[in-house]
Amino acid sequence: MNTRKHLNRFDVWAPHARSVTVRIEGVDHPMIPAASLPEGSPAGTAARREDWWTLPDDADVPAGTVRYGYLLGKTFDEGSPEERSQVSDVLPDPRSRRQPQGVHDLSCTFDPSAHEWGDTSWTGRTLAGSVIYELHIGTFTPAGTLDSAVERLDHLVELGVDFVELLPVNGFNGEHNWGYDGVLWYTVAESYGGPAAYQRFVDACHQRGIGVIQDVVYNHLGPSGNYLPLFADYFKPGSSTWGDLINLDGWGSDGVREYILDNVEMWLRDYHVDGFRLDAVHALQDHRAVHLLEELSELVDRIGVETGRPLFTIAESDLNDPRMITPTSANGMGMTGQWLDDFHHAAHVALTRESQGYYGDFAALATLEKVMHEAFYHDGTMSVFRGRHHGRPIDKQRQRPWQFVTCIQNHDQIGNRAAGDRISDALTPDQLVLGATLLLTQPYTPMLFMGEEWGASTPWQFFTDHPEPELAQAVATGRKAEFASMGWDESTVPDPQAPTTFTDSKLDWNELEREDHARVLSAYRELIALRRAVPQLTDPRFGTIGTDLDEDARWFVLRRATAPGSPHGVAVLMNFGVEPARLPVPGRAEPEVLFASGELSLEPGADGGALASLPGHGAAVVRY
Repeated sequence: MNTRKHLNRFDVWAPHARSVTVRIEGVDHPMIPAASLPEGSPAGTAARREDWWTLPDDADVPAGTVRYGYLLGKTFDEGSPEERSQVSDVLPDPRSRRQPQGVHDLSCTFDPSAHEWGDTSWTGRTLAGSVIYELHIGTFTPAGTLDSAVERLDHLVELGVDFVELLPVNGFNGEHNWGYDGVLWYTVAESYGGPAAYQRFVDACHQRGIGVIQDVVYNHLGPSGNYLPLFADYFKPGSSTWGDLINLDGWGSDGVREYILDNVEMWLRDYHVDGFRLDAVHALQDHRAVHLLEELSELVDRIGVETGRPLFTIAESDLNDPRMITPTSANGMGMTGQWLDDFHHAAHVALTRESQGYYGDFAALATLEKVMHEAFYHDGTMSVFRGRHHGRPIDKQRQRPWQFVTCIQNHDQIGNRAAGDRISDALTPDQLVLGATLLLTQPYTPMLFMGEEWGASTPWQFFTDHPEPELAQAVATGRKAEFASMGWDESTVPDPQAPTTFTDSKLDWNELEREDHARVLSAYRELIALRRAVPQLTDPRFGTIGTDLDEDARWFVLRRATAPGSPHGVAVLMNFGVEPARLPVPGRAEPEVLFASGELSLEPGADGGALASLPGHGAAVVRY
C-alpha cells in the first residue's frame, strides 16, 4: 500500500514543532525528523534535511488522491505536561497542490505527472519582439474558469498576441478575488478549476503557439488563511503596504527562500510556464549579499537551459533602477525585463489629459518624448508627486528597449481607480485607435489588458469575497477611505464584497459584434500584424529612435530608423489634439502608407520630405 512516491509528498518543514503528525483520510501518522533518517534511506525530498519532518520508511499510508493535514506539537519549554503536549488544529500543507474546500480546510494530493502533455513541439518564445495579453481568469469569460478560457484562445490567436499573462491563480479565501490575497502559493484556486485545469490551459495555449506568463506574489500573503507562521519563521518584524514582511534575510530565512525557489521550479517543470511577472519586487526586503531575485533569475535561466526553452522573468518595480534588469554577472538582479510605469503615465495623460496624483509629473507631451528615448522619465529627476528625486538613468549599451514592458491599461491602472473604469469610458473610438497605435509601435514590449482590444465598456473593479464579516467590512471601509483621501467621490466606489462588483467586471463578449468595438478590434489586429511584419518596430536598439512634437498643437511623431543615423525607416504620426494638424515626415515626398486611422493626406514638405495632414485624434504609420 505504501511507496516512497506517496511518502515524499507529506514531507514538511516545521523547525519549531515539538512533534508533527500527518492526518491522512482521518488516520494519524506520526512523523520523524528527516535528519534522523539513516544513511542510504529511501526517503526522497526530505532526506536528512535539517528541520524537515518525514514519514518513516515503513509507514503504511494510502495511495492515490487523499485529503490530509498536519498537527504540530507546540514548543512549550515550561508549564505542565498537559500544556507542553498541546498540538495545533489540523493545518493545511504549506506546499499544498489542492484545496478543494478552501484555504482553511484539508489539503488534497495531486500528481502533476498524470497529465499527458500535447505541447511537445512547443519550443517557447522570447520576450523580445513579443506582445503580451494580461487576463484575469475569473472575469475573462462568463464561467470564469481555465477551461472556459481555453474556448477563447482562438480569439487571441487571431488578435496576434504571443503571451497570455495570468493574474495570480493560487489559493485565496473565498470564491473570487484579484488573486493578490493568495495564501497558498503552490495551489491553483478550485474556483478556476484547480491544478489539472491549469495544465490543460497551458497545454492548449502552447498548441496554439501562445506562451504563458504567470503573475506570482512573493512579497506578502493575504489576510485570511495564512497558517505559515505556525510552521516556521516565514515572516519577520515590520510590514509593507500589503502586510507582514516575508523573512528573506533573518533567522530561518534559508527555508523561506527555498520555499519560494521551489515554487518557481514547480511552475516551470510541472505546469510548463514560460515566464513570470513578479509582483511589486520593491517590497521584497532582502539585505543579504545575494538578493533573492538574483537566485531566482539564475534558477530560471538554469531550467531554461535544461528544458531548451527561453524562460524569463519580468519584475514589477517602481524604483526606476536599471540594476533590476542588469545581469547578475554585472552585480544586477538579473531580471529579463521590468514593467515601465512611466510609459503608461505619459501615454495616459496624452490620451486623457488627466493630471491628478502621479499623473501630475507627466502633464507635458515632452514627457512622452523623454520616455521614448530614455525609458525612465524619472531617471534622477525631481518627482513632484513623491516630493523627492527619483530613479537613475539606464545604460543604453547594456539595456535593450524590449526589456521594458509597457501598457496603456492594466489591472492596477483600471482596478485602482475609484469606479474601476477603463479609458474606453472617456475616449472615442478614434482615441482608442490612437492609443493602440502608440502602444503597438513604440520601442518597448507592449502589453494589453483583456478587452482593451475592442474597447470593452465593462469596468474592472476591485472585488473580494471574504467570508469573515469583520474582514469584509474592514476592506470595504478602507477602500472608501483611501479614495476619499485622494479627492475621489467615495459614493462612486463600489463595495468590494458586493456580488455585482465581481459580475459587472466580467467581459461582455457580445460587444465584439457592435460596430465601434469591431472597428477598434480591427485596428488592434492590423497594428499587431504590422509590428510583426516591419522590423524597425521591434529594433532592439535605442539609437534608432527619433521624435518630433508640438506641445501646443499636440502632435507627436515617433521615428524608427532602419539603422542608427539612417535616412530611412518608419514614422508613426499621432495627433493627440482635437483640431487637424500637419506633421513632418522625413525622407521622401511620397512615403508609403502602412496604416492610417481617419483621413490622411500627404504633400511635399521641406528637405525632400513630406507633410502629413491628420484629423483630430488621427494616427498613421508610414515608411519613409
